[in-house]
Amino acid sequence: MKILVIGGTGLIGTKTVNKLRALGHEVIAASPNTGINTITGEGLAEAVTGSEVVIDLANSPSFADKDVMEFFETSGKNLLAAEINAGVKHHIALSVVGTSRLQASGYFRAKQVQEDLIVKSGIPYTIIHSTQFLEFLGGIVASAQDGDVINLSTAKIQPIAAEDVSSFVAEFALAKPVNGIIEIGGPEQFELAGLVKEYLAKTENPKEVVGSKDALYFGAPLQESTLIPEQKAQLGKITFEEWFLLNNKK
Repeated sequence: MKILVIGGTGLIGTKTVNKLRALGHEVIAASPNTGINTITGEGLAEAVTGSEVVIDLANSPSFADKDVMEFFETSGKNLLAAEINAGVKHHIALSVVGTSRLQASGYFRAKQVQEDLIVKSGIPYTIIHSTQFLEFLGGIVASAQDGDVINLSTAKIQPIAAEDVSSFVAEFALAKPVNGIIEIGGPEQFELAGLVKEYLAKTENPKEVVGSKDALYFGAPLQESTLIPEQKAQLGKITFEEWFLLNNKK
């Protein structure tokens, strides 16, 4: 089966492409660097032609509110239009747990627009809501840093390893469209501030973590359960300790 992976050279994309190729499928890893651009449309029609499944893992290069909205709206419209013309049978998109609950965030508003475009397109689809990637802990630290202090919410978080995310994406790509949302998450729940404190200790980072229920998450307030999936979510297997050991081998 021919499968097109938008964002196929990124963190999740590379792992997903490798898994699907190992199963014998013809997989195109699409990105601007490979001559396939969902913003300009370069190479898009040719890449979509003959593809039964399209997986959208692309992310905006800028997280500024205006930029991220323009990215997901433009990319979504161009990609879906090309899929309709090509008769694609299944569209899979990776989105975020809590998208509808965190509309105070410009990024989450843009992801909601992307999801709405998919639902209205008429293409059979599966939207995957994932919790935050463990690989994103460094980005969370950077976003909340104020000098030597990291100000973070005490809300719950259930992070998932990129390896597990890619396994789920590959699995769902080969299954029938659900025409709805599937939630995925990691096997463990933490307090966000507590997890980052543990992460900094493991990486020998001396910065202080200050937890508060009122601390903002990328500029948006969190409720305790905003970022965690529902009980019926499918959970990955890799724990925080296992992930850290795998990614910090000396």
